[in-house]
Amino acid sequence: MEQGMTGRGRPGRPKPDHDIDLYSTPVGTRAVENPVRRAILAALRERERTFEEIVALAGRAKSTVSVHLQEMAAAGVVGSRADPEDSRRKIFFLAGDLIANVSPEERVADALAAYAGAYRPESGDPFAFYKLAFRTIRVSLLQEGVLLDPLLSRAGERIGKELYPAVADPDTGAFCTKIARFWEGHRLGRVEVAETEPPVLLVYDCFECADLPVTGRPACAFDSGILRALFSRHYGRPAAAVETRCYSTGFDHCRFEVVPEGGSGS
Repeated sequence: MEQGMTGRGRPGRPKPDHDIDLYSTPVGTRAVENPVRRAILAALRERERTFEEIVALAGRAKSTVSVHLQEMAAAGVVGSRADPEDSRRKIFFLAGDLIANVSPEERVADALAAYAGAYRPESGDPFAFYKLAFRTIRVSLLQEGVLLDPLLSRAGERIGKELYPAVADPDTGAFCTKIARFWEGHRLGRVEVAETEPPVLLVYDCFECADLPVTGRPACAFDSGILRALFSRHYGRPAAAVETRCYSTGFDHCRFEVVPEGGSGS
């Protein structure tokens, strides 16, 4: 379960304009629209909680919270176990994965034709078509108010775990250099290593977001997931890769701060 930087889902309370959260569960995808339930699930993405904690966070009567938990458990979104310190109490945890947020207020107006028009088959860039496809899918979803950041983040983590042996190095500086070479060699962007302890990486011409519309929010959930997995393996403990700048927030580069659990790396 989510404890700090490990487990299922990602920390963070829902914003009011995120009308629906989509969760994958062992029995299928579940849409959660009720604001109280969304707040409960957001709290469980941070860590496991007792019933009393959930009641305090929800600000609702115990009977109301109990009904919400029972129905979400029946839907496969929430699970529970006995408290080892008091068998009369239950500890609740997130049993599903947050995969997307849907909100009409998050829709962006952006012409998909601009992306296709910028594509030049004769350019000789073998990656150009795949960048076009990826960005067109992202913008198509943004036009409908669908934010797939949670799913993209987990997909990035899976890739990062597979990629790690190809760039592994016990020295953090050398490790960052190998990551930069991989990024550039695969046309993912040009990486500058601004700092190494803790690492700060600047990505120019980012494949994930360089041509996306400015939305005011970081867009590189996929890259963040890859970097999170890479540096977690490097440090031997969970690490966050926090995007503090992005093309989609109006900058000419993306900036990632790597934060190992418990402080800076060795």
